[in-house]
Amino acid sequence: MTIPRIIIAGTQSGCGKTTVASGVMAALTKRGLKVQPFKVGPDFIDPSYHTAICGRPSRNLDPFMMGEEGVARTYEQGSNGADIAVIEGVMGLFDGIDGTDFASTAHVARILNAPVVLVVDVQGMSHSVLALTRGFQDFDTTITIAGVILNRVGSPRHRQMIEKSLEIPALGWIPKSKDIVIESRHLGLKMAHETGPGVDFGRLIEESCDLDVIRACMYEGPVLTSQKTISLPGKRKQIRATIGVALDDAFCFYYQDNLDLLRATGADLLFFSPLKDPIPDVDAFYFGGGYPELYLSLLESAVCTRELKSVVETGMPVYAECGGLMYLTREIATDRTYKLCGILPASVEMTNKIQALGYVRGESIGNTSFLPQLQCLTGHEFHYSVMNPDRDAQFAFRLTRGKGIKSGKEGLVSGNVLGTYTHAYFTDSFAGIFVDAACRFSSD
Repeated sequence: MTIPRIIIAGTQSGCGKTTVASGVMAALTKRGLKVQPFKVGPDFIDPSYHTAICGRPSRNLDPFMMGEEGVARTYEQGSNGADIAVIEGVMGLFDGIDGTDFASTAHVARILNAPVVLVVDVQGMSHSVLALTRGFQDFDTTITIAGVILNRVGSPRHRQMIEKSLEIPALGWIPKSKDIVIESRHLGLKMAHETGPGVDFGRLIEESCDLDVIRACMYEGPVLTSQKTISLPGKRKQIRATIGVALDDAFCFYYQDNLDLLRATGADLLFFSPLKDPIPDVDAFYFGGGYPELYLSLLESAVCTRELKSVVETGMPVYAECGGLMYLTREIATDRTYKLCGILPASVEMTNKIQALGYVRGESIGNTSFLPQLQCLTGHEFHYSVMNPDRDAQFAFRLTRGKGIKSGKEGLVSGNVLGTYTHAYFTDSFAGIFVDAACRFSSD
């Protein structure tokens, strides 16, 4: 199924595309349309806003992690039942891996044959906007730039100066305002559930942009086709095991595709809060990333933290990523040292600078935990912490790209527990292995 679609791209990071994309989603939703949101790249935070606005889970579209067919498959699957799709880009339109446009917004636009609306921050510019937009139009003619939205326009006079020479349709003129901002912290913007109502981005777009023309642009994209048949997941299999998924303010980074794939493979997902809840009766655990460093005092005293080790020592399979990995170690040092689960043989220290940022790829180096050999790891890492594993610690992967936990080694292992700094994009194989391990545990 193909539905009308648009990509909200930017000339660079920080130009306002999140504000515009969120506003377009909100305005169209307010008009009664079922809007399916997407986000180019591996980000977790922007999708949290999309989901809150549209009432439909936002999904990532990332050619590095998913492959081109995976991007098309997720788009097709995610768009089921929607009227239109709005896709927020990442960084600048052509910014991809290692100075190329691979895995860029432009790359996704080509895969989906999607028209692009380019957000341009015009503060401090007038006639130069012409050179900038002309350059983006001429740089890659396989990309259809349907129009531009000019952000941070200083005054009516400023608009007139730009408008005189602009050669591309202007779909919106958003005034400069100190109020149009989402609060940030060390891993990026705050999550949607933390910021409250905030700015009404939908009203901003209605007042500053021509929403009817933006919507019309969505219908201009050519029919989406694939050179190969895209196989979508079939009906959900019979439930074979229950996986407890940590979900609260401390653990909130999950790719929707990963959760859906676990369900499609036969898992019932039981969401719980390690901050507040007792340990649920499950067959396995999945601890995602998030912000455990902001809740260390609560986590240290939580029932889950005190009792989890004795539960998993029975052989229960556990998979943890980044913040989840940190939580399973002995301790995290910030203003003081906080005692945590003591399941994985390492300690963690928080720092004031980024320790790793970028895509990850690796291969398994041993038959460890619930994971058999010949498994690959693909995902993204982004953290401010340093991990100090024990000298005899065992690892599941050696990376060909990325930093991992230590010296290119990734996937700390203890018994049937596996923890990675990498936020992995699950393969069908990994999901099946994890659910199979949970099933075996429940049968023992």
